[in-house]
Amino acid sequence: MPNFAPVEEQLTYLKKGSAEIIREADLRAKLEKSRSTGKPLRVKLGMDPTAPDLHLGHTVVLRKLKHFQDLGHTAIFMIGDFTGMIGDPTGRSTTRPPLTREQIEANAETYKAQVFKILDPRKTVIDFNRRWMGPFTSDDFVRLTAKYTVSKLLEREDFHKRFRDEKPISVHELLYPLVQGYDSVALDADVELGGTDQKFNLLVGRELQRAYGQESQVVLTTPILEGLDGVQKMSKSLDNAIGIHEPPLEMYGKVMSISDEMMWRYYELLTDVQVADIENMKRATHPMQAKKELARRIVADFHSAEAAAKAGEDWARQFQKSEVPEELECVDVRLADVEVDPDGRHHGAAVNVARGVNPGNRRVVRLDKLIRHAGLASSNNDAGAKLKGGAVAFDGETIGESNFIADVPLGYYVVLRVGRRMKKVRLVDSVAVK
Repeated sequence: MPNFAPVEEQLTYLKKGSAEIIREADLRAKLEKSRSTGKPLRVKLGMDPTAPDLHLGHTVVLRKLKHFQDLGHTAIFMIGDFTGMIGDPTGRSTTRPPLTREQIEANAETYKAQVFKILDPRKTVIDFNRRWMGPFTSDDFVRLTAKYTVSKLLEREDFHKRFRDEKPISVHELLYPLVQGYDSVALDADVELGGTDQKFNLLVGRELQRAYGQESQVVLTTPILEGLDGVQKMSKSLDNAIGIHEPPLEMYGKVMSISDEMMWRYYELLTDVQVADIENMKRATHPMQAKKELARRIVADFHSAEAAAKAGEDWARQFQKSEVPEELECVDVRLADVEVDPDGRHHGAAVNVARGVNPGNRRVVRLDKLIRHAGLASSNNDAGAKLKGGAVAFDGETIGESNFIADVPLGYYVVLRVGRRMKKVRLVDSVAVK
C-alpha cells in the first residue's frame, strides 16, 4: 500500500504555484481518504494537440501534475484528439477553424514525447478522449446535452460577449465544454488541472460528474505565465517565449534576461523548489546567483545536468568575460537578401569586420537585414530598433545606429550578438544555398 505524506504536507506542496482550488476542503477530504485507504487520487490534465511545440508557459500546469505524481497519486495526461477537432473556444472572439484528423495525430505524437520532459513516463497514464468519444452514439449525445442548459453556457464570458456583439457562435463550440466535462466522467477523475483561462470548462466537469452519479472532482487552476517581457503572457507569436526544445545556451540566456522580480515567479511556477526554500533564497542569495541557479534548473529539466553546466560556462564566457562561447549556432545568409543596393543609394555608418580578409572578397550589407535573416529579429524594423538601442554587437563592436551598413567578407564567419543571443553568421553567394 502506498505510503502517502501527511495531508498538510501534501497540501503545502500542491498549493505552491496554484491560482485557485475549488474547493480546498474537498481536496483535503480526498487526500485524507486516499491516505487512509492507500488508494491514490486520479488526477487529470487534458491538452488539445493544437500546436506541435510546447514552451515553458505550457509546462506550468504540467509541473503541477508532476507534483501530484511526486506525492504518489495517479497522473493522467489526456490528449484531446477528439476535442482538438472541435477547437477550444476559450478566449476566442471568432470561431476557431477545426483541425484535420491528420494535424491532430501528428501533433499528438510530439506531445507524447514532450510531456515526459516533466512527467515520469513509468508512472504516467496517457489517454486519448477519442477512446470514449469515438464510439459515442447519437443517443449518448442527446443524453449528454440534456444535462446542461444553453443559458449556463452563455454565462461563459467569451460566449456572452460574442452573443451580445451579435457575432456567430457555432453549435459545435457550445459542445466543447460538455465534451471536456464528460472526459472527467469517463476517467472518473478526482482532480482536474488547468490554467485559469480553463476555469469554466473545469467547472462543467464538476457538474456533469454529479449528473452522472459521481463525486465531483476538485478543480485546481494554475496562473498564466508571463513571457520574457514580464508583461504579456508567454507566447511564440509575441516573441517572448522559451521553447522546451531550444538549445541549452539559448534557453539559459533567455532565463538570465528576465527581471529579478520575475525570477521569483519563475521559481514558483517552473521549478519544484519549496516555498520556504524560495523565501530563504530571497533573503540570503544574491539575485545574480539565484538567477543562474534558476537557469541551470530549467536547462537541466529539458536537456541534462551536463548541458546545463556547459550552458552556464558558455554564458559566463559570453557575457561576463567578453569571450565567444566554444559552441555557437552557425547560420548562412544569402548575399542577395542583405546586400546594399548596387547603385549605392543606401547611406549609413559603416564598420569593417574580419579586417585581414582580401578586400576583393568583401561585400557591403545592411545590418538590419542580416540580423533578420540570421533569425535574431522578427523583422527589419525590429532589427533596426535593436541596433538603435545598442543591443547589437558585430564581431565585438557594439552598434548604436539603426541605419547601419557593414563591410563583410563573403564565405567567412563573423560573430553577431543581439541582446543575449549570439550566432556565427556566414555570408554566402546565392547559388551556394540549397
